[in-house]
Amino acid sequence: MSDIAKPAHKKELFGHPVGLYVLFFTEMWERFSYYGMRALLTLYMTAETLKNDPQSGLGWTTTEALALYGWYTMLVYVMSIPGGFLADRYLGQKKAVTIGAILLTIGHGVLAIDYLWAYYTGLGFVILGVGMLKPNISTMVGGLYKQNDIRRDKGFSIFYVGINLGSFLASITVGIVAAVYGWHYGFGLAGIGMFVGLLVYLYGQRFLVHVGNQPTLEEKASDISLGQLFSQLLKSPLQLTIVGVLLAYSIYAGFTYDGPDNWGYGILFIFLSLITGMMMMIYKNLNGKVEKDRYVVLLISLLMVIVFWGSFEQMGGLMNLYAQEKTNRMFMGWEVPAAWFQAANAGFIILFAVAVANFWARRKLKGKEATSLFKMATGVIIMGVGFVYMVFASLQYESSGSSAMYWLVLTYLFHTIGELCLSPVSLSFFTKLAPARYMALMMGVYWAATGLGNKVAGIVGESSVQAGELKVFGGLFIFAVLFGTLVLLLLKPLKRLTHGAEDNETEITAENEVETIERG
Repeated sequence: MSDIAKPAHKKELFGHPVGLYVLFFTEMWERFSYYGMRALLTLYMTAETLKNDPQSGLGWTTTEALALYGWYTMLVYVMSIPGGFLADRYLGQKKAVTIGAILLTIGHGVLAIDYLWAYYTGLGFVILGVGMLKPNISTMVGGLYKQNDIRRDKGFSIFYVGINLGSFLASITVGIVAAVYGWHYGFGLAGIGMFVGLLVYLYGQRFLVHVGNQPTLEEKASDISLGQLFSQLLKSPLQLTIVGVLLAYSIYAGFTYDGPDNWGYGILFIFLSLITGMMMMIYKNLNGKVEKDRYVVLLISLLMVIVFWGSFEQMGGLMNLYAQEKTNRMFMGWEVPAAWFQAANAGFIILFAVAVANFWARRKLKGKEATSLFKMATGVIIMGVGFVYMVFASLQYESSGSSAMYWLVLTYLFHTIGELCLSPVSLSFFTKLAPARYMALMMGVYWAATGLGNKVAGIVGESSVQAGELKVFGGLFIFAVLFGTLVLLLLKPLKRLTHGAEDNETEITAENEVETIERG
């Protein structure tokens, strides 16, 4: 059948649905706005307060700025849980993404206003917007492909390039605008990027008519609301006892935790306790052994996600400071800005994303081990090996007073390859195994786990003040490699628990579907 004669939502471009590229550019501009604004946050908070000067900041201490930054980066992902639930239950993913994009555009626009109330208000809108958009646009990408379509992993990798293209462009342009014209012009440019993403998404709706629609009455009838889950929790003695113990500890931590964020951590622990209760009740309500076994594998995958990002996100904290303070950044008589190293990860992803996806696809077609669990565990190990180069950098610094730039570049290269093995694959894996009626909610849990990993990364980074970078980098290397190896040792029993969810994957295109219909 000619591609011209097909309905818009069945058309393909470069072997993938056209809708993938609509979501690609929407996410690219959303990430442009998010990473562009995020790159300025701590710099703006710690910049000196000056009268009638566009470079005037809030004048906060480093501790105050990093505290708010840590909670902010976690919350933008944690809010994916209510965002996913609203889409699952009421809105549908497509409408939720629209609302999220609008909230983000408003938030970045408000951040461009030079008042403290606008700063807090803008951050609040951004948190809500990411929570609505992030889990649901990923679910829509998975919905573009039929079950057992081998192109799904490649599609997520292409989508992942969009994320990092936005990050790469933002690290170059938003920072320059802020440095030349002022912080709020940088925030404003991020808002313009999000507005462009919104326009792209609205224009491409005709390519997305078959995915992310509002749930039908039949679909709602098979769903269980959060209220029902927690109502059932009250009637489940074992699960209720576990949640009760966790809540009691959370409240105790709020009173006794040593630090200015004692109740911040107390509230976080309460939230995690309730999430634990929700996850236990979802497991209890799943239908049959297959769904329950696959759910167990998803929980183990969540642990891998937390471990990975808890290590990987040293890039934006501890390693960023290391580049600024302990790295010889002179190149041909010019000092490379420390912030530019943050673009290395996004640049490497743009270069290697499709190649890594093709490597795994060829390996699978040859009958070699290429399950998602294998890829994710391999990604954790490769990322862990990257810290070896930071160990070498630390040793060089201790002996000579500075370390070479290539240690950072090599670390970012290995971290990027590890990320490409785990992150897009884990997104795809969730869409394969998550129960359909909890799909967006489980994607929200995935992004919440990513947020928790970001918080763990901050805690680990803070420990370097007492322990030193050498011990932290060495510890991360050993832990990540051992953890990934343990998952590989358990691979066979874990694969059995997936009940063949990834078996017999083939490349399914619109032409294949037409030929099947005509033969039928």
